[in-house]
Amino acid sequence: MDGVERRPSLMLQFDLGAARGERHSFLFVGAHCDDIEIGCGATVRKLVSNFPDAQYSWLVLASDVARADEARAAARAFLEGAADVSIAVEDFRDGYLPYAGATVKDTFEELHDRINPDLVFTHFRLDAHQDHRLVNELTWNTFRDSVILEYEIPKFDGDLGTPNVYVTVTEAECREKVEMLLDHYRSQKSRSWFDEATFRAVMRLRGIECNAADGLAEAFYSRKLVLGI
Repeated sequence: MDGVERRPSLMLQFDLGAARGERHSFLFVGAHCDDIEIGCGATVRKLVSNFPDAQYSWLVLASDVARADEARAAARAFLEGAADVSIAVEDFRDGYLPYAGATVKDTFEELHDRINPDLVFTHFRLDAHQDHRLVNELTWNTFRDSVILEYEIPKFDGDLGTPNVYVTVTEAECREKVEMLLDHYRSQKSRSWFDEATFRAVMRLRGIECNAADGLAEAFYSRKLVLGI
């Protein structure tokens, strides 16, 4: 057995309201260097603002030297204000994660030995990108006793679906997320979709769906959730 205390009684249960005053653990997992920020960047900022003393773990799997520097700087910026931060950016090859599955799984298992997150953010299980699907599978394999929310990434494949969990976003939070993405990931600006219009459009669409006060939201998929009544 590893040295991390396991709490199966918390399986699939996490009350953000009740968590205030307690020290909890959040894990963010992304296949690529900008995935976490695109999928749940505004939510990250909300969590840090409300739970600055929580443990924050950030794992990115695929990168190269230049993108890794961007990813670490972006992670530090999005997690600014948190007291306990761990950022890991691995150097697996982009697009090839399923073909390095055993080694990628080892990375997850090593992380599992160190942390016991209450809430995990990862890729959507039906994402069209093969790297994203593997990350989702390994997240569920490794952290099945945690509440897991799956975020979405807009892309050429057009695989945005019908999420069932929403985090409302203010205009200021939306603007902060977009500005931080564009500032920290300058290597991606040549991509036609990597711009303010794309990121704002997704948050606007999800804001409509949940009737957000500012008309903006980030959306997630919850595969399993136990309601404590």
